[in-house]
Amino acid sequence: MATKLSNDDLKLVANTIRGLSMDGVQAANSGHPGMPMGMADVAAVLWLKHLEHCPSAPDWADRDRFVLSGGHGSMLLYSLLHLSGYDLPLDELKQFRQWGSQTPGHPEVRHTPGVETTTGPLGQGCANGAGMALAERMLAERFNMDDGAPVDHYTYVFAGDGDMMEGLSHEAFSLAGHLGLNKLILFYDFNKITIEGSTELAYSDDVKRRFQGYNWNVIDIDAHDYDQIGRAIGRAKREKNRPTIVICRSHIGFGSPNKQDTASAHGEPLGIDEIVATKRALGMPEASFYVPQEVRDMFEARHRVLKRHQAKWKRSFRAYADAHPDRSAAWDVHMQDRLPNTLAEALPIFEPGSASATRASAGKTLNSLAQVIPQLVGGSADLAPSTKTLMDGMGSVGPGTFCGRNLHFGVREHAMCSMMNGMALHGGLRVFGATFFVFVDYCRPAVRLAALMGLPVIYVFTHDSYNVGEDGPTHQPVEHLASLRCIPNLTIIRPSDPTESSAAWLAALKHRTGPTVLALTRQNLKVIDRSVYPAAASLEQGAYTLWQSGAGAPDVIVIASGSEVEISLAAAQRLGGDVNVRVVSMPSMELFDRQSDAYRDSVLPAACTNRLAVEAGASMCWYKYVGSQGRMITLDHFGASAPNGRLAEEFGFTTDNVLAVLTGMVS
Repeated sequence: MATKLSNDDLKLVANTIRGLSMDGVQAANSGHPGMPMGMADVAAVLWLKHLEHCPSAPDWADRDRFVLSGGHGSMLLYSLLHLSGYDLPLDELKQFRQWGSQTPGHPEVRHTPGVETTTGPLGQGCANGAGMALAERMLAERFNMDDGAPVDHYTYVFAGDGDMMEGLSHEAFSLAGHLGLNKLILFYDFNKITIEGSTELAYSDDVKRRFQGYNWNVIDIDAHDYDQIGRAIGRAKREKNRPTIVICRSHIGFGSPNKQDTASAHGEPLGIDEIVATKRALGMPEASFYVPQEVRDMFEARHRVLKRHQAKWKRSFRAYADAHPDRSAAWDVHMQDRLPNTLAEALPIFEPGSASATRASAGKTLNSLAQVIPQLVGGSADLAPSTKTLMDGMGSVGPGTFCGRNLHFGVREHAMCSMMNGMALHGGLRVFGATFFVFVDYCRPAVRLAALMGLPVIYVFTHDSYNVGEDGPTHQPVEHLASLRCIPNLTIIRPSDPTESSAAWLAALKHRTGPTVLALTRQNLKVIDRSVYPAAASLEQGAYTLWQSGAGAPDVIVIASGSEVEISLAAAQRLGGDVNVRVVSMPSMELFDRQSDAYRDSVLPAACTNRLAVEAGASMCWYKYVGSQGRMITLDHFGASAPNGRLAEEFGFTTDNVLAVLTGMVS
C-alpha cells in the first residue's frame, strides 16, 4: 500500500540518503558512494511508499524481501535501515567498514538487522532474489486459501551493470522468466559506468530486448523522476504473469558537481571538498551524517503504518489457523523446518551381499525421507535421471505450477546453487540441488556464500571420481574434494556404501548451521554387513573404526573414504600374520574434526604413526591424518578415458595395490 508523500518530501529523503552515503564512505576512506547517490530516488519511493516490512518485527514471514545485489553500494542499504527504524544506530553508520561494526563493507545477513542476504560478488543477489520469489510462489501454492492468504509478498532487487554482465544473472533471469515469477521486481541501475570507465569498453547489450526474450515485463524510466518511479512500481505490482525489470536510467554520483557520471564516483570517496560542493548543490547542510527531523518523521510515520499491516496479518493468520488447523500445523513444520522424531525409522535398509551406487542408494533414501519431510524440495541441473534425485510422485514445479516439489533448473548449475541460497534465506523450505561433482566449479561462488551465511542447503554431487571412466578427465573430479574442504563451514560427506549414504542424508538434514555436500559414486559398492561391522550411525562422527584384526593398539591404520573403503577393508583382511591392522572409514573430515580430542584419539591414536590414507582424489588434505611417517594412495594428476576398472589398475586403486603398500609398511 503506497503512502502519500509529495515529490519534495521524496527529494529530501533521497538527498539525506546521499549525504549519509557520502559521509559514511568518506569516514571510512573506503567504499562506493556513486551507486547509493544514483539510486537514492528510486529507493526513497520504494521504501517509503511500497516496501512492506516491519523494523520492529524483522522476521515477519510475509514481509517483502529487498536484495541489494550490488553489495558494494551497502551505504544505501544501511542508510535505509537506519532511517526505517531497524536496530542500527547512526553511530554504526559512522563506523562504516570498521572492526566490530554492524556496517561491513558489503551487507551480511544476520550481522546487520534487516539485511536479507550477503551480497558483494556480483550476480549473486540477482539469483538469490529469484530463489526468494520462487519460494514465495511455492509456499503460496501450499498455504493460500480463498479465506486466507498468509503468503503474499514481493521480492525487490537492486542490480547494476556489473550484475548484468555476470553470467549468473543470465542463468537466473532466464529461469525466472520461464517460470513466470511475477512477484520478482528488478530495478536495473543503468548508469553506464564500471570501475574501468564507461561500460562501452566491454558492454553494449540491448537489455530491453534481452529481458523481453526472457519473458519479462520491461519498464524504462528516468531514475530521478519520482512520478515515473511510482508509476513503474505500480505497473510492476499489477503484472500477473511475468517478472518485471525497471530499467532505471540513472546518474552515478548524482548531484556531485565534478564526479557525477564518472568512474571515480563508483569506488572511491568523493573527498571533503567535493562532498561540501555536492551538499550545496543538493541544498543540504554541510554537517556530516545530517538527518533532518522531517525525514525521521516520514520514516516513523511509515513504520507506524507498517506495524498496523503486520498486526493485521497476525490477526488474519490466527483466523486462518482456526479455520484450517491442518494447514496451520503444516505451516509450523515448514517455517521451523521441523524434522520428525522418528526420522531414522524412515531410512531404507540395504541388505548385505547386495551392491549399488551410492547415488542410487541415496536416491532411494531421498524418496523415503520425502514421504515424511513435506518441506523438503529440490532438483537438478538437468541431471535428475543420473543423480537419482527425482522425488517420485511429488510433482514438478513449472510455469504456473508451483505445488510440486521437484525443481528443474535446466543446465544452470550456478543459478541452481545461488537460487537455493535465496530459497533457504526466504525460509519455509528445505532445499537440495544436484549435479555431477565435476561441475562444482560452476557452483563454487554460491557454495562459498552458503557456507559464509550458514545456510542448511544440501548438495548432491554424483560421479565423484575417476570411476566415471570412459567420459574421461573432463568429467573426473580428482581435485574437487580437496578444493571444497578448503571452504570454511562446508561439510563434505563421502559415504562408503549404501548404508552410509543413507546415514549421510540423515546427517545432512540434521546439520542446520551450514551447507552439506554428499559426494556419491556412479559405480556400484557392496553393502557392508552391519551385523559384523559397527553401525553406520557413526557416520555423524565423521570417522570410525570399521574393522580391526586384533585387540588393543593397532600396528597400522588404513584410513579411507567413499569407494576406497571397500578395497581397503579387503586388503587389510588379507594382510594376515601377526599385524594388528585397523580400518577406519572417514566419510567426513569436517564432522570428524568437530569431535572431542578423546574421540578422535580413540579412532586415530597418536601412538600409531604407521598410517595409510586411500582416496581417489588429491592428497593435500590427508597429511594432517597420516603425518610425516604415513603413506597415501591418492590421485594428484588428472584422469583418463578408459573403462573404470582399467583406470583403477593404472592408478593403483585396487585391493592388490593397497595390500602391497600395507605389506611394505609393516615389513
